[in-house]
Amino acid sequence: MPYADLFIHSARYLATVRGYSAEPARGSAMDEVGLIEDGAVAIVGDKIAAVGTTADLEREGWVGPDTERLDARGKVVTPGFVDPHTHVLYGGSRENELPLKLAGVPYLEILKQGGGILSTVSATASATDEELKAQTKKRLRTMLSLGTTTAEVKSGYGLSLKEELRALRLIAELNKEEVLDLVPTFMGAHAVPPGSSEEEFTKTIVEEMLPQVAGQGIAEFCDVFCEPGVFSLESSERILARAKELGFRPKIHADELEAAGGAELAARIEAVSADHLLQASDRGIKDMAQAGVIAVLLPATSFNLAKNSYARARDMVAAGVPVALATDSNPGSSPTESMSLVLTLACLYLKLSPAEALTAATINAAHALRRAGLVGSLEAGKQADVLIFDVPNLNYLPYHFGNNPVDAVIKKGKKVWENR
Repeated sequence: MPYADLFIHSARYLATVRGYSAEPARGSAMDEVGLIEDGAVAIVGDKIAAVGTTADLEREGWVGPDTERLDARGKVVTPGFVDPHTHVLYGGSRENELPLKLAGVPYLEILKQGGGILSTVSATASATDEELKAQTKKRLRTMLSLGTTTAEVKSGYGLSLKEELRALRLIAELNKEEVLDLVPTFMGAHAVPPGSSEEEFTKTIVEEMLPQVAGQGIAEFCDVFCEPGVFSLESSERILARAKELGFRPKIHADELEAAGGAELAARIEAVSADHLLQASDRGIKDMAQAGVIAVLLPATSFNLAKNSYARARDMVAAGVPVALATDSNPGSSPTESMSLVLTLACLYLKLSPAEALTAATINAAHALRRAGLVGSLEAGKQADVLIFDVPNLNYLPYHFGNNPVDAVIKKGKKVWENR
């Protein structure tokens, strides 16, 4: 047995979130995070070798003369956060829309006026590759400092074949250059560009964009903004059905603004996840549970839009829908990179327990990216993505908000960030 290269020890509590790598946690299982008092993690190379109490792992002989010891005394250790829904690659910003929101102007009206997504499309197109990467790297490094070690990144601020391919190429480059693991999603169906109709652009996506993206192998998932006024149920199904034929795994922005049948469509096409779901129907929730579709909930978006409307997480958990959490990091409706803030909002407004929120932000989020065999829990054989929080217990993590509770971030067995 080799000695550990890194030995994290003496944690007041260590949350393994173990046992859900084959299937996401559902129902009461979401509240079970495998807490170990005086916990320890032995890491060899970039993998977790053993997890248990400090005394047990020391007795088993994991600590050698060259092992680096990392003292987590009085702190909480968890898996790295997995953020399964972001739009973090973009140019510019949209703080100019805040007064419109405060005045009660609806989002779709802002979009019709050339704001919203379309203004970011313009800013993104105007930025050079180097400028886009520099802006995105800053956001990615903020995410890392706040505990996110794996994140999905969508295209969607291109709305043309050339710009969508550029976005996906830049995501691939950033994945090689940055510490975070990035998972690429093609989202050409983010908005209808000016000068085109929904039908015309849907045809372009189905017949031109999807085959080109698939041919280059630069995206794993295909997402669509299924909402009246953007992409109808029929258009969304056409896009996602063709995406499945080409080998993409489908995702869907569903039932955010209206109960439009997005959750039911997600179940029908066997999407990996349906996201937002503020207005999901009882039937949609039931269908998702039966089809095994993960609900990726985005409470920071609801909070920022200030509509006092949140997804019915408790009903979803009760129905057996696996629930995950994400930031929805984007320049308009959720300009944040903080998964810790998302946990706080999930407890306060989605009524998840702290343990459920942690499960949703780790192993269930990993399932939403088809990465649960690699990350999302602290178990032997998995990638050593570990967080040390300077908090006394798990409840304190969502309780004390507005700061950065992360003491250290370990990515692939290396300490990559420390709060000094």
